[in-house]
Amino acid sequence: MRPKKIYIPCLRWKQGEYQAVLNLSPEAKDSILPIIDVAEFFVGDPEISYDFEDSKPAKTIDEHLSKFAKRVKTKWGTKECFVDLRLIEAPCRLADRQHPVSFIFNTLRSEGVEAIPVVGLERDSQYRVAVRSAIKADNRGLCLRGSLQKASGSHFVEMVDDLLGEMHVGPEQCDFIFDLDAPNNFEPLDVFAGLLEPIIKNIPHLNAWRSFGLISTSIPASVSKLPEGITTLQRSEWQLYKRLASSLKSSGIRVPTFGDYVINHPAALNLDMRFIYPKAAVKYTINDGWLISRGATIRGRKGVGLGQFRDLCKLIVESRYYSGPSFSFGDDYIDKCAKGDVKPGNLSRFLEVGASHHLEMVVRDLVKLGVS
Repeated sequence: MRPKKIYIPCLRWKQGEYQAVLNLSPEAKDSILPIIDVAEFFVGDPEISYDFEDSKPAKTIDEHLSKFAKRVKTKWGTKECFVDLRLIEAPCRLADRQHPVSFIFNTLRSEGVEAIPVVGLERDSQYRVAVRSAIKADNRGLCLRGSLQKASGSHFVEMVDDLLGEMHVGPEQCDFIFDLDAPNNFEPLDVFAGLLEPIIKNIPHLNAWRSFGLISTSIPASVSKLPEGITTLQRSEWQLYKRLASSLKSSGIRVPTFGDYVINHPAALNLDMRFIYPKAAVKYTINDGWLISRGATIRGRKGVGLGQFRDLCKLIVESRYYSGPSFSFGDDYIDKCAKGDVKPGNLSRFLEVGASHHLEMVVRDLVKLGVS
């Protein structure tokens, strides 16, 4: 029987995130069951070198996916994880015409990783065929990722049952993730929670799913419009979850496991990186919100450079929210960076720093909450 997990973080699996996972405490690692979204493959991905002269990615899909399985094993281990290829454009095929889902699960299998394929109701037929083959080969079942739009539709029950039938699995062999993505407005929270409760209650096979999770985020897609210095923002998905969990529990309805998008917005943006001038920022999770320590543009004619991260870290350390250097790998780095004991790092490093603190904090908060 699967050990109970209390947190489902959804990770884009870029360098900062997988390094944060690698440096988690054993207690945190044992408490999470991550959804790994394979990094997007389209024009403008900041981790894909793009050939602007020929208007095509300099990497092929084969190269993009080649290190994924080994990296999962190295950074996460062979333990259970959900793996989703929703961000890979549907027409993409490897040089040998293999579907990316097939390639990923073949290589994960060869590395001994206990990966569970994720499918949504909107995935195309060839994606579903590849998932069905992975289920048959691994016998680990399936994770069904259902959106708010689908779950509130009139044909949701039939669509779920049709998909389970197509995959030849029952709900007891399937994990259900209710993915709210990034709602336009969580407010007022009590009203939003009240709207979600009957939708959750009516999710088919609610008590039969192998596990049941709820993921969402309210983090902005960009912090570039925030003023320089310290800003606090509401972490509405956490506040929503606490309200929902309390209400569902008192009504005798199954309480979902909490999940979020860590410190990233879920939107996969197709950007021309030649014209993007990122601003330095440290995202630091606090009780019901985020503390955003934001600086100036890093590069370009008006760029200030990476050294400003020292001052941004000092703002975090000097705030009343700082958890201390022993709290996480990220907190230790913030302390050392503020003191000048380490190099100020880069954007990827501060994704790692923020994600490290966030993952540890959410696990501890969920232990205290004790509802899922």
